[in-house]
Amino acid sequence: MLPEAQLVPFTDSPRRPLDGIRVLDLTSAVAGPVATQLLGALGAEVIRIETPWAKPRNPSSALPYRGAGPDEPWNREPRQNELANSKRSVALNLTTDAGREVFLDLVACSDVVLENFSPRVMGNFGLEWDTLSKRNPQIVYVAMPAFGKSGPWRDRISYGPGIDAMSGLSWLTGYAGGSPLKPGNFYCDQNAGLLAALATVAALRARCRVGGQTVELAMLEGELQLIGDAMVGQQLNGREPIRVGNEHTSAAPHGVYPAAPLLDNPDSWIAIACRDDAEWAALLSVWCDDAVRADRRFSTGLRRWKHRAELDELLRDWTACQNPVVLSERLQQVGVPASPVMGPRALLRDEQVLARHSVGGLRHPQVDLSPAPQAAFRLSDTPAPPKNAAPLFAADTIHVLRGILGYSEERIADLLDSGAASDRLRERA
Repeated sequence: MLPEAQLVPFTDSPRRPLDGIRVLDLTSAVAGPVATQLLGALGAEVIRIETPWAKPRNPSSALPYRGAGPDEPWNREPRQNELANSKRSVALNLTTDAGREVFLDLVACSDVVLENFSPRVMGNFGLEWDTLSKRNPQIVYVAMPAFGKSGPWRDRISYGPGIDAMSGLSWLTGYAGGSPLKPGNFYCDQNAGLLAALATVAALRARCRVGGQTVELAMLEGELQLIGDAMVGQQLNGREPIRVGNEHTSAAPHGVYPAAPLLDNPDSWIAIACRDDAEWAALLSVWCDDAVRADRRFSTGLRRWKHRAELDELLRDWTACQNPVVLSERLQQVGVPASPVMGPRALLRDEQVLARHSVGGLRHPQVDLSPAPQAAFRLSDTPAPPKNAAPLFAADTIHVLRGILGYSEERIADLLDSGAASDRLRERA
């Protein structure tokens, strides 16, 4: 699928930190699936509870079909395959009494329930904390509402861009004199997912002392952690932070500069930062421009910052003729923080990424080798690479009903016939 990536298939780890922990995953979108994916890589058995009629939002984006058997585009949607690895898939209809009873039976033999619905949803299902804890007093119930389960915005729903705006991150993102901008990636979701996984592990660690408990992670409060310096600055000096784009509030040059086009990337850039006079002198040792060296506007850090627009224009004229990879190597060798600006394709071929197997492959029956990132940390004795590719839809329903819950064949047949559970995609009634 991505021959230039040279993907190396992940190998399973015999020992993982959360071996023996079972997680019921009721999440959707990005933030919740990130949390459960990480718990799965750490060793938890993550059972993803899906509705029998679940479908990807954009089936036209499905990856090319490469497997044997039926062509099922809902099993080949990239976002699904990215966020559902290290999990199992079970289809239950929680709007039915029978479906809820199956779920509660799973709660009785599980350790964690994790959901990212708005606060009213679990109550509508009749599956609030009181009900879950009666079935299993040791259960850890993790909720990820957008704004929390209290306060005037309790019942509002939102996705990442809305929380980016509410948190102040969008206010800080943008160029000087310009409007606020949405950050370029899912900071809100990824950050909330990591915090939820951390809080889940903490609650599991505390079970021997306090038993089961609820964990509430308001996604807004998760993102507030990212702008702490701006909030402290506002409190201390009463000034509204300004947008600075790629600039720095006190150092120059500091930014992203155009570079010479490469054969496989005509849109090439390089990031360069000089934080003090030593790094400036090191930059000049590579940027052999006597006029710039003699220019009094750039003789001190303060002067360089005051005249950063003029300095950036001169620097752009030079970098525009340079190979970004070669130039970054030369600058790094003399002690200047510099790096070529990497896109996803370049990252998948980068020697550092390849050497550390930062991105590897998972064998998927319908998309062949599916790329997946490693966790950002490495454990020497209990490694945690992704365990398995995203499961086919409802592929584990029968196994869970029979093998984990011990249901009879007659009861399983009744659940499938009634639509309370499913082992395949169904049309919504």
